[in-house]
Amino acid sequence: MSSPTKHLSLFHRSRRLRRTASLRRMVQENQLSVNDLIYPVFVTEGEKQLEEIPSMPEIYRYSLDLLLKEIADAAGLGINAIALFPLIPTEKKDNQGKESYNRDGLVQRTVRAIKKEIPQITVITDVALDPFSIYGHDGIVKDGKILNDETVEVLVKMAVSQAEAGADMVAPSDMMDGRVGAIRKGLDAAGYFDTGILAYSAKYASAYYGPFRDALESAPQFGDKQTYQMNPANSKEAMKEVALDIAEGADIVMVKPALAYLDIIRRIKDYTNLPVAAYNVSGEYAMIKAAATRGWIDEKKVILETLTSMKRAGADLILTYFAKQVALILK
Repeated sequence: MSSPTKHLSLFHRSRRLRRTASLRRMVQENQLSVNDLIYPVFVTEGEKQLEEIPSMPEIYRYSLDLLLKEIADAAGLGINAIALFPLIPTEKKDNQGKESYNRDGLVQRTVRAIKKEIPQITVITDVALDPFSIYGHDGIVKDGKILNDETVEVLVKMAVSQAEAGADMVAPSDMMDGRVGAIRKGLDAAGYFDTGILAYSAKYASAYYGPFRDALESAPQFGDKQTYQMNPANSKEAMKEVALDIAEGADIVMVKPALAYLDIIRRIKDYTNLPVAAYNVSGEYAMIKAAATRGWIDEKKVILETLTSMKRAGADLILTYFAKQVALILK
């Protein structure tokens, strides 16, 4: 006859709260919600244009007519905000980014149309020169160098032009020194006191951006972006950048990329009471899609686990190309 089982004398059994699905839901510490999501979208010139980005499966460049339908679908799923990125024709690019503040430019026309057709959605516009630059850099180039102060002057014009078109928030992603304060002063001087600034405060010189540059055909034509984007080895520097942007008037601060920088998200969240955003970038998206295509991972579970890790690290908002897919899963 076998002897009776001897149970350990334990006062604390953590598994008690994992025993059933309902118990697990009751004690879940972080909840991923559709309200956390910002959907990045790409717009191109023309009509009835739908161009899949090879390195970003299921992500497209849309002409304005089709983009409006895509954004309406996103709004119907409960997504509150989109981040707009333009593919600018080569003939409209120069070294000064003049097209970036053209009142009738692609971005400005797109913003006006979105706010007319889908007024409830928050429109966030990118403020940087790389889509408009013949060199693919985020600033004006002279003798192989990226000029800071001259670039900031153009960024202010761009931000004011976008606000005039109806943008709810402008998002300087360029990493020029002093640009947040200059943009805030420029917006206020033009009467756009309510236009917010989502600052790319800790934007790293990352290898994860490749597919995005394919999408906008904006890869640097020489060198790299290490003289203005941050060294991936640094974390204290991120805190300095965040502190400067807050002092200059940022309404939301952001970390880009997200997945390899969860420690930075956590440090910033502990530092500030401002909302903290994380950008789940194109390379992060592409890796999941590629592995899922090969059958190596469970795509839905990995997407949710990945975005939940960003919430757990402290992100209040997540820019992600998975936004529509996640909204459907959560529904």
